[in-house]
Amino acid sequence: MLRDVALRVTRPRVTVLHAVHAHPHADTDTIIRAARRALPDVSHQAVYDVLRALTDARLLRRIQPAGSVARYEARVGDNHHHVVCRSCGVIEDVDCAVGQAPCLHPSDRHGFSVDEAEVVYWGLCPACSATTPDPATARKG
Repeated sequence: MLRDVALRVTRPRVTVLHAVHAHPHADTDTIIRAARRALPDVSHQAVYDVLRALTDARLLRRIQPAGSVARYEARVGDNHHHVVCRSCGVIEDVDCAVGQAPCLHPSDRHGFSVDEAEVVYWGLCPACSATTPDPATARKG
């Protein structure tokens, strides 16, 4: 994958790429911890540099839902969206809402050539839904 995008194959790059594949939607701290399990001497700065290079090369995608730190995923090449739990912050992929990329078409593009649409659905994940009372039910009581 690295060679395909004209990046030199280095241990830090391979290690970070594996860490992101193993931990979808992981934040930088999680990726650093995972990388250090495989490559104990890798520095924070090296991981940040690798994440930037892999994102610039489009081997990784950086997302940052409102109120969240930056997160990285290896699912690239499609225009998928995300669903985020308001309680615990877990993030899951959601395929395009409708049709081919960019999946959504703005009512006015203002002259832009649109190639991507970013949609974030918010709610409660199944685990948090099970422990949080439904506001609609709570109001009826």
